[in-house]
Formats: sequence, structure tokens, C-alpha cells
Amino acid sequence: MDWFLRLNDPAHSGEDEKSFSVWLDGAAENREAWAKACRTWEVMGASLPAQPPLFQLGRQSTRRAPSVAGHQRPGRRRPITIGIAALAACLVAVFAAPTVLTRYTADYVTTTAEVRRITLQDGSTVDLGASSAITVHFSAEGRQVRLLEGQAFFDVRPDTARPFSVKTGELDVTVVGTAFDINITPETETVQLAHGIVNLSRSAGSDGMRMIAGDAITLDRASGSLARSTMDVEAIASWRDRKLFVQDVPISAVVAELQRYHPSWITVASIELGDRRITGLYDLSDPDRALEALVSPYGGKVHHVSPYLRVIALF
Repeated sequence: MDWFLRLNDPAHSGEDEKSFSVWLDGAAENREAWAKACRTWEVMGASLPAQPPLFQLGRQSTRRAPSVAGHQRPGRRRPITIGIAALAACLVAVFAAPTVLTRYTADYVTTTAEVRRITLQDGSTVDLGASSAITVHFSAEGRQVRLLEGQAFFDVRPDTARPFSVKTGELDVTVVGTAFDINITPETETVQLAHGIVNLSRSAGSDGMRMIAGDAITLDRASGSLARSTMDVEAIASWRDRKLFVQDVPISAVVAELQRYHPSWITVASIELGDRRITGLYDLSDPDRALEALVSPYGGKVHHVSPYLRVIALF
């Protein structure tokens, strides 16, 4: 997709075409990826760059040869934005289905870009981040909250007779009275402690870990490993003030955080760019500007393909 966007740019040069040819001939996987990108874009009703390898791919398949950049085949007059809108709708249907089911069971939910403060029956408060959901169960023996998705900051009212616990998919946090932030992403689960002391353990029942103020513990969901780090207490849960502070994380992870505050679908076309680790502070009140600030220092560009889609590529 990075190459596709570069070659579809009217300002692309002959050097870009030569570099593309070298890349295309470099591996069978590259040719397969290129053919897939072209087929995807054709389905969306877009024209294709007029590069010789594209015509060769076209002759090898049962599909008609791709059109030349700037032109469409007869009868193909559908605007690109309609195709993109249809694709975006399909993506939402596929990826939002689990979210719909999760939110059906939740007691409290937030939508895109919504940050909401909830006061629980014991006086504890929960600042629920954008696109997040929790369930709450209080009894005489204890107070339990489950973070189903997204991010939340808990400020817990002390009650020694009833411990307060927060469960995620894989972590349990138990406290009496303290303030901490939990964030769930597809790749990680992170707990950051603002003040007080908490006990953190695996839901599977492994040995617990004690956290003090300024501690951050991140679970890698793929490997199951836990990593401890420290951070400025003032920076914890900065999203409550519409600021996103990140420390030594991949750009792709930051994009996933910004997605909660952006109404369009965001995809990173360049693996190289997505894997670059960064530290910074970004404005959640203007997610498009935050995306530009995130990737432009590293040669990235945010393509506003439609109102429904943002594509980040490395050029």
C-alpha cells in the first residue's frame, strides 16, 4: 500500500518507478502483496498506476488488465469515495461485531472521543476513556469492576472491609484506596499507579506483584511477559485532559490509541513506520493534527482518502 500510494501520487518520479521495480522483483511475497493491493483498490473503484509490472500481473490473472492512472475502463464511473465508503462499512461490520456484543453486557460505555466520569455507589470515581466499557458488581464482601475494553482511571474510596478489585482479560488489580489507570489494547494490558499501593496478579492465579506510585506494569498478551517501568505520576491518565503521553512505544500502538478519538478508520500502510518507537505528547482534541505530529518527523504522511479512511504511509 505504501508503494501504491507513492506511485499514484502525481508528483512521483522516475526514481520512484525504478525503486519500485527493484522492490517488486526482489521477492515473490512482494509481487503477491502488490497484486493484492491492486485488487483491493480496484474493488474500491479506483484507477491504478500505469506501471508495466501491473499489466504483466493483469495478463497472468483471469481479471481484466488494470486501468491507466487517471483513466477508468468504460462503464466504471463509480466515484472512489463510494467504493471506500463501502469498504469502510465492511471493516466496521467485521471489527465492530465483538465490540457490539461487549457493550451489550456493559453497565457503562463511552463512544468515539467521549470521556465520561462515573461516580460509583461507594463514592469511588471512574474516568472512562473513549470507546471503553465496564461492568460493576458491589456486594457486602467486596467491590468488583471489570474493564471490558478501552481505558479507565480509578480513584477508589478507602474501605478496608470491602476490597476494590478491577479485572481485565488477564490481570487482576486489588486495592483498598488508591488511584490508578488501566489500558487494554489488542497487544497489551497496562496498569499505571498514580498514588497508593496496589497488588497486581494474573487472572490465571500466578504470584502477585506489589506496585507503588509511579510504577507501570505492561503485559504483552502474545508472549505473556510482564515488564515494569516507572513514569512521572503527573503524566498518568493525561488523556483525561485530552492529552496523550506515550513513552517508548511503537507508532502503531499510538495510532491505536488515537483511533478511539477519531471517527475515521486509520491504517498504517508501512510496517517500518509502524514499528518505530517514540516518546511524545499528543493532543486528543484534534486527532488529525495528532496523527500528523506523530508521523511527519519520521517521513510519514497521513492520506485523507475519504471522510471514512485515513492511510498512513512512509513518504
